[in-house]
Amino acid sequence: MVFLLFIAGYILLGLVAWVHGDPRRAAYPTDSQGHFCGQKGTPNENKTILFYFNMLRCTSPSVMSTLQCPTTQICVSKCPEKFLTYMEMQLLYTKDKSYWEDYRQFCKTTAQPAKSLPQLLLDDDCPAAIFPSRPFLQRCFPDFSTNNGTLTIGSKVLFQDGNGKTRSVVELRDAANGINKILDARTLGLKVFEDYATTWYWILIALTTAMLLSWMFLILLRLIAGCLFWVFMSGVLGIIGYGIWHCYQQYTDLQERPSSVLSIYDIGIQTNISMYFELKQTWFALMIILCIVEVTVILMLIFLRNQISVAIILLKEGSKAIGYIPSTLIYPLLTFILLSICICYWAVTAVFLATSGVPVYKVVTPAGNCVHENQTCDPELFNSTEIAKVCPGALCNFAFYGGKSLYHQYIPTFHVYNLFVFLWLINFVVALGQCALAGAFATYYWAMKKPDDIPPYPLFTAFGRAIRYHTGSLAFGSLTIALIQTFKMILEYLDHRVKHGENILAKFLQCCLRCCFWCLEKVVKFLNKNAYIMIAIYGRNFCRSAKDAFNLLMRNVLKVAVTDEVTYFVLFLGKVLVTGSIGVLAFLFFTERMPTIAAGPTSLNYYWVPLLTVILGSYLIAHGFFSVYAMCVETIFICFCEDLERNDGSAEKPYFISPNLHRILVKKQLGPQKQKE
Repeated sequence: MVFLLFIAGYILLGLVAWVHGDPRRAAYPTDSQGHFCGQKGTPNENKTILFYFNMLRCTSPSVMSTLQCPTTQICVSKCPEKFLTYMEMQLLYTKDKSYWEDYRQFCKTTAQPAKSLPQLLLDDDCPAAIFPSRPFLQRCFPDFSTNNGTLTIGSKVLFQDGNGKTRSVVELRDAANGINKILDARTLGLKVFEDYATTWYWILIALTTAMLLSWMFLILLRLIAGCLFWVFMSGVLGIIGYGIWHCYQQYTDLQERPSSVLSIYDIGIQTNISMYFELKQTWFALMIILCIVEVTVILMLIFLRNQISVAIILLKEGSKAIGYIPSTLIYPLLTFILLSICICYWAVTAVFLATSGVPVYKVVTPAGNCVHENQTCDPELFNSTEIAKVCPGALCNFAFYGGKSLYHQYIPTFHVYNLFVFLWLINFVVALGQCALAGAFATYYWAMKKPDDIPPYPLFTAFGRAIRYHTGSLAFGSLTIALIQTFKMILEYLDHRVKHGENILAKFLQCCLRCCFWCLEKVVKFLNKNAYIMIAIYGRNFCRSAKDAFNLLMRNVLKVAVTDEVTYFVLFLGKVLVTGSIGVLAFLFFTERMPTIAAGPTSLNYYWVPLLTVILGSYLIAHGFFSVYAMCVETIFICFCEDLERNDGSAEKPYFISPNLHRILVKKQLGPQKQKE
């Protein structure tokens, strides 16, 4: 009932946010007057890019406190393409009127050309200088490049800022990075969407291939589990080895390029992601990471060789169960649909909440030393107020959307509520899937004569039973995980607030708490999963099932250590093989490295956009399919432990597991000496 009340409140919150919010405020950048850039039906319809009068002011400390750069911002149709100061334009204007026409694109509509520099700075109608820029995230950012290992802009290292000062490109880079810090959670830009529009059908083909490959591996696990494991192992080691070789080749090729000696810190945050792949440091770091992964996998295979054989035996039994209940392989599709609905609803509600309210304007100054800093103001009357006289150079700029009503005052609380219920729903969907699958596989195990004693539609029956009788237990179990995840996010927020502090003790405590909550979340998830299995078997409440599952696991702790994690490791190799295979093919395709087989798209802005989408999507698909296998193996293992305790193999109490499999599992896990005793 509590769970349903929270869902009802969640729906009500979404409706209220939908009434008050305006998602256009997140889609369009906003100038200093609170007007959207590029919005249809307005004077800025053809001006889709935001331009900063003086980006060098964005290094001010007030940027992070007000989330606004203390300089005038206007909407423009294109970014500047050359260096030019206002004073230089005035000199050239007397000879050629076209210079003013080019410069006025980056001025307010009321700007006039005949002004002195002091008057220009006072009226704030035009920027004191412009420099080569390119659009990124619908904003004009410096167009950086490298020249003989030196970071430049427009082939210059030093330039005039229009106020009589010579500035370096490093100062401009720091200012651009300052703006990027306040642009997180914004759209990745038009170019990313163009890439998706160009490659969406290739992405679908790749994801479909990943689904077929995962399905094929699951079918082969039933027939040749032992052989397929070595295929997994060889394939994973081969893919990682190819990655190491490719990184080494790129690192060697860049040895002779002077520009490659720059570090990632030197170039900062760039609009062109490919610049990072022109650095030796990037490829060297990737090569070291892949080498560590390769060595780790090899060592795990060596030390876990005996335990892996036990896991393969369980995988074979799991293959039989899935073979008798093939509908379980389709269930991940239902989980994916439910999770997608939850994620979309959370994202839409968050956007509408973030864009609720009316424009709020605040006083900002470049130096951040005005006593009226961060006070609300009216942009139309600001120049005639006392603040403008007391704080020369102060601006009344748009800050955010808000209000003074009760709804607007509690928007931060609504954001927390939105996040908490979202986490609760996500964990509930996962718990529902685990309980339904566990019920289906438990039905298979406890059938004496397989498949004759297996009832019809076991998955559908188990799903209906979980919804009808165990909703409260699943909601309670998912609530525990949601609370832990919420506390983890609060700790991350606190860590972000104090990471620049000097209190070493506070940082140490934060680190310890984060580690403890991470471990607690893993333990609770493990116990909850086994509790859902016990719920599916006996139908008891969550607390009783969690207690029974914990006691059962403790009585069989050695068997758990042998089977559970090792089985997950074997299945993880399968996920990596599917993801890596599709990822390598996608990399060769989108970078046009196999034109003889298939010609890739030639008009991509960033090839990594579809590549990362394919890799992430392939892993999620493989995880969905292999998670069914993992749930099957774990359910069979729990039932096997219960079977050993409840029965003794006699005619009155026969084992439900086959005698051959029982003998192999007991021998492998307990050892010959224990069997003799």
